[in-house]
Amino acid sequence: MTEQGKTMKPIQFRHLVRAGEFRKPTAGVCGGYAQANLVILPDAQAHDFLRFAQRNPKACPLLAVGEPGAWHLPALGADLDLRTDVPGYYVYRDGELAETPASLAGFWRDDLVAFAIGCSFSFEEMLLAAGIPLRHIEQDRNIAMYRTNIPNEAAGPFAGNMVVSMRPLTARDAIRAIQITSRFPAVHGAPVHLGDPRLIGIADLARPDYGDAVEVMADEVPVFWACGVTPQEAIRAARLPFVITHRPGYMLVTDVPNTSLAML
Repeated sequence: MTEQGKTMKPIQFRHLVRAGEFRKPTAGVCGGYAQANLVILPDAQAHDFLRFAQRNPKACPLLAVGEPGAWHLPALGADLDLRTDVPGYYVYRDGELAETPASLAGFWRDDLVAFAIGCSFSFEEMLLAAGIPLRHIEQDRNIAMYRTNIPNEAAGPFAGNMVVSMRPLTARDAIRAIQITSRFPAVHGAPVHLGDPRLIGIADLARPDYGDAVEVMADEVPVFWACGVTPQEAIRAARLPFVITHRPGYMLVTDVPNTSLAML
């Protein structure tokens, strides 16, 4: 990501995406503003998904919920179009990933309800400001994400296990990262685990289920945060006829300042 992209205003970045000029992961984009995961599904399943998110706030902290058929979320940004302003989408049919469109032209329906879920990319600006290096940003890679054995609380057809994102940190930086991220529950808050990945069901850090692997150095520990890709695992298990999500790591950039999400 160029320095311009890091300092660009969210509305400028969304227009760049809308024009088809940005199709990469959004880590490091528009420092200072919250990013969001997306789940878009028919109104018939929206109530069950809302209950699922409310029962699993660590992985699914809700930032906004749309009205049926609405492709805008005014609480998250001016001139925001959910159909075009995300760098990559997934379309699931009967629980299987069916398509990876660049926009939702031809997919949008009047019964679709959009859920915006907090993203850990949002607190990375605070970690960087504290002098904590983040390897996936340094190497211009997508964050590494893993399926775990941590069960979600079920609601209707939605269940499955939590997905986590991983950042390798020194012990000193890990302690500081816990202190910083604990203040931001709206974007996953404090880590759910650090240390041995096998304890949460991850066999091999070199083989993430989503995103790109990064090396964990000898003086570092892997630190794991709950991840907004968790609903995609629940969607797979529910085998719903039709659901749209963001492509993991390819987020909706909002106008919401990260500082507004902090708990005092």
